[in-house]
Amino acid sequence: MSGVSAVQVPRDAIAVRDVKEGMHRAPAEPADDVASMAVLSSGQERGHWRRALHHTLGAVEVAGPCGRYPGAVRTFRLGHVKVATIEGGAMRLRRAQPPATGDDGLLVVMVMVSGAAVVEQDGRSVSLQPGDLVLYDTSRPVSLGFPDPFCVKLLVVPRRLIGLRDEQLRRILTTAIRPDTTVSSMAAGFLVHLVDAAANCPAPTAVPLASSAIDLLSLLLAEELGNLRQPTSANLDRLPAIKEFIERHINDPDLTPQTVAHANSISVRYLHKLFQADGDTPGQWIQRCRLQKCRGELAGLHATKRSIAGVARQWGFTSASHFSRAFRSLYGITPAEWRDTGVKALATRCPGP
Repeated sequence: MSGVSAVQVPRDAIAVRDVKEGMHRAPAEPADDVASMAVLSSGQERGHWRRALHHTLGAVEVAGPCGRYPGAVRTFRLGHVKVATIEGGAMRLRRAQPPATGDDGLLVVMVMVSGAAVVEQDGRSVSLQPGDLVLYDTSRPVSLGFPDPFCVKLLVVPRRLIGLRDEQLRRILTTAIRPDTTVSSMAAGFLVHLVDAAANCPAPTAVPLASSAIDLLSLLLAEELGNLRQPTSANLDRLPAIKEFIERHINDPDLTPQTVAHANSISVRYLHKLFQADGDTPGQWIQRCRLQKCRGELAGLHATKRSIAGVARQWGFTSASHFSRAFRSLYGITPAEWRDTGVKALATRCPGP
């Protein structure tokens, strides 16, 4: 993928560079540059920070001690997502105004690389140290405070692509996710490496990598929701094994709550009770797993070599029209739009002779 590499500039100079490559944008995303970089000196006004950050986070207000804002912002687009590095001195970033009409919101995943931060949203306040990860929603007011020089890595993804209901998402927003589990440690490490490699990411792998990032984020959020769940019975320990059973048989079109209950020697009613603790139903979980598999398949390097209906059948859907409706309902875009975004981006960045 084409990108912008860091350049050396004098401390009292400002360098802003944008690369516009005409890449196809994800539906409902505001148009912006494929990649941008701003290296800002200590003598620049906060307006430069606002303009640089607008590419990544939308409209934000910037405040710093003595009006000094040294630092750098580097942003790259990978398919449907954006990744960014932001580093600077002590400052506070605040988004108070509501998003523009028609903006359904972005989810920002932030990994603290160095320094410290305090993130506030919806009456919650969380302190972050290096290695910690946090999520916040750009559709609501948010404040990011950095008391010392800092560096953060960001993944910015349309909220609809995560596939969680609002009440599920609100439970894990603005909570510190420590790198103390296999999944959280992998997610933080993958995000840091993805952001660092974005400038030189080969075009054929950019969209699949973005899809992998979304899948890993979905796995992390599912784990966090499980950690926040208040068990009502020791038998809830059975739920992970049941979910694993569903994952192993997800391509079976005959997989239903009834067959899952029978295979696990429980009643359908009790199966629903187990999933209710997660705010889900067995049918919703089965369908979401199938949709996630299809989404990954349609973002692969060879997505155009198979029909969308063929991909749907591979993962247990018996009706192409039902699959298309379910995909759009969960992710906000059609399967064709999801696949074609990557295909058109690749064709634009790697034109034939």
